[in-house]
Formats: sequence, structure tokens, C-alpha cells
Amino acid sequence: MKSIPNGKFLLFKSCMVNVEYPGIESSTKYIFDKLGIDYIISPEQTCCTGLGHYSDVFDELDTTVVAARNFNLAKSLNHGNLAMMCSTCYAINKKSADLLNNNKEVRNHVNEIFIKSGLNDKTYSEGDMDSRDNIFHVVEIFYNNREKINKLLKYQLKGLKVATHHACHYCKVQYEDTIDGVRNPMLLDELAKTCGIDTLKWYDHKRLTCGNGFRQRFVNRDYSLEVTKEKLLSLKDEGVDILLHMCPNCQIQYDRYQPVIEKQIGEKIGIYHMNISQLIALSMGADPYTVAGIQTHSVNLNQVLKNFEEIPREVE
Repeated sequence: MKSIPNGKFLLFKSCMVNVEYPGIESSTKYIFDKLGIDYIISPEQTCCTGLGHYSDVFDELDTTVVAARNFNLAKSLNHGNLAMMCSTCYAINKKSADLLNNNKEVRNHVNEIFIKSGLNDKTYSEGDMDSRDNIFHVVEIFYNNREKINKLLKYQLKGLKVATHHACHYCKVQYEDTIDGVRNPMLLDELAKTCGIDTLKWYDHKRLTCGNGFRQRFVNRDYSLEVTKEKLLSLKDEGVDILLHMCPNCQIQYDRYQPVIEKQIGEKIGIYHMNISQLIALSMGADPYTVAGIQTHSVNLNQVLKNFEEIPREVE
């Protein structure tokens, strides 16, 4: 089992979270605060380059230089563990850490760039950031604290059928670090169970990608949406009401483009989309708008809010 530290975290800001669904970040912070997790956010942190990297705008070296700088920042702030809200940030930073630690030529080249830029104090030493021991997705931290989360719940979602979508950049990049399975991933299902929700454990195309593929959404749009449609219709056939996500890019692909697909096929799909951090925060009693940010969704979640019921507590 992958070990999650109880130490200090730099909550790694995600461009897609901040631009599209800022409620994911505020929900994560809300949960971390409730759990007493020691974390900070730094305005000096830069983007992981994910969108540019997978669109061939940033090469591997550029991405690794950016990662090395962010690793140095976390270390200098005495919060040497990274917590990712985006699965692409997770995958890219883990790969960069492995490159820096295992490839001396890459590490030396990166450090030469820092020195030439007058950033002599930003150079990277082997082992400064370990991909397994220092870089985590926030859902892994939630999973490690699921008993605490359960005790903090105020509401339970009832009357809706829930399924999960596990991001490919979490499950399909570094198999050995994935918690709770890659063939039939259950990490989000276990977290939903923590919130008192019995999910659909398996469905046709559960492991299918969202269809985004970063540049595929833009350069092969019809093909991209065909993949998205295939999974959405599979979920509709199962009578699913809510699909839970762990990555903002997947959430964009389903939430933003579901109405587009519905218009194309002349058929209502009617599935709601929510990040797992939003679900947990709402179950803990967070405000739906100022914390969970449901107003930023394309598929309106107001109906979902009506299905949250207060959990009765015994009076001591």
C-alpha cells in the first residue's frame, strides 16, 4: 500500500481547476482545514505545463525545468510534499521527479539552465523530490483520512445512482503507485462509500478515457466527442444520475460537452458531474456556492442539492 505522509503539503494550484471549476480548490481547502492538514498555497508556483506539454508546445526538458523550480519552491517553503488536484499535474510532476533523480544528464542540463539564469540557489540535487514519497493526488490524502472524513459528515446524498470516472493520468501512467486497483479502479468508489454512498462498482467502459486527450479535443473534435458520447450513453443505460471525477480535464469533457452531445444526438443524457472534493465538502456541510462552486458547472446541480439529507446524530 502506498504510504501517505502526515507532513506538510504544498497544495499545487491547477490552471484548469482555477479557470473552469475553482470550487474544486476551495472544496479541497475546506476539507484539508477540517482534517487539520498542514498545507500552503504559493503565488510563486507556476503551471505544470500539462496542456502545452501534451500539445507538443513544451518539450520534456522545458517541462522538467519548470517542475524542478516548483520542487525547489516547495522545499524552500518547508512544505516538501506536493498535493495535486489535477491528475495531469500529478502525472507530469512524478515523471519529472523520476527524470531528475534517475538521469544525470537531464539533471545537469536543468541545473545549467538555472545557473545561466542567475538562479544558482534553485539547482536540483538528486532526491530533492521523490515521485513516490513526496507527490500525491489529493484523493490519496482523502483516502488516507477516510475515517476522519466519515466522522465529520453532516449530510448524505440519497436517492441518486452514482458512478465514478478514474482519470487515466492517475491510473494509467504509474501503475505501481495507484491506490485500490487499475483494472477496476475503486479509489473514488471507496471515498463515496466513506460518504455513505453505494456506487455502481462496474459498468461497461468504466476504464475508457474521457476522450479529451488534450489536443484531441481541438484537432480531432468529432473523434474526441465520439469517445465521450460512448461512455455517457453507457452510463445512461445503467441509469446513472451522477458521475464523480478526480480530474478537472475529465470534468470539462463531460460537463461542458454533454449538452453539446445531447444537441448532436437529439437525446437527453441527463447526467450530473461533480468532483470528489466537491461531494465530500458538501457532505461535510460546505456552502454549495461559495465553497463547492456549483454555479460554474454547465449541467446545473441544483436538483442534486435537494437529495442531500441531514444525518441524524445521537445526542450524548
